[in-house]
Formats: sequence, C-alpha cells, structure tokens
Amino acid sequence: MISKFSTLIRIVGCVGVLGFLAVPAVTLAEGDKHLHEAIGHAGEAKAHGEMGHAGEATKHAEEALSHADAAKQEGGNAHVGEGISHLGEAVDHGKQGHGEVAGEHSQEALKHLQQGH
Repeated sequence: MISKFSTLIRIVGCVGVLGFLAVPAVTLAEGDKHLHEAIGHAGEAKAHGEMGHAGEATKHAEEALSHADAAKQEGGNAHVGEGISHLGEAVDHGKQGHGEVAGEHSQEALKHLQQGH
C-alpha cells in the first residue's frame, strides 16, 4: 500500500512541476511570435523606405513597433529595446515623408530584432 501511495505522490509531483515549467514556455512562445512578426514588418518597412515609399514604410514600421513592444513585454532583451528605438525613429521620419531615412532606421531595427531573437 505504501508503494502505491508513494508512486502516486511522485506522479502528482511530476505533473505539477511540468505544469509549472510549461507556463514560461507558453509566454516565451508568444514573445517569439511577436518578435517574428516585428522582424517581418521591419523588413517590409526597410524595403519600402529604400524605394522612397514613406507611407508604406511608416505603416510597416508602426506594425513592427507594436509587435516589438509586445515581444519586449514578454521578456525581450536589450536588442529588442534598441530595435524599438529605431522603429520609433522610422515612424517619425516616415510621417515627415522621409522614406529613405525611415528605411535606414528600419534596417537598423531589423538588425537588432534579429539579434534579439
């Protein structure tokens, strides 16, 4: 009887530990999803900025910024923070019609976001 009880205690303990470990994994997965989206939109912002399309560069930089902010809150590192800073600059310059400068900041943001991955 003690053996069955001991086995049950071990099983319950293992399930509890695994459940505890799964919570950060889910959070990390969400952060990775946001970071992946931020990288994609930063790449689009870079491409549009290089073509001088300030409006499209701004749109993608804003979307990248939104996802990068979410990734940072989910546990992003200093590279994500630096990417966020460059994305903010890209948005500001894009709104002023400076497509090429927005593209340059988007490129820098892209580098940092990829390093933060």
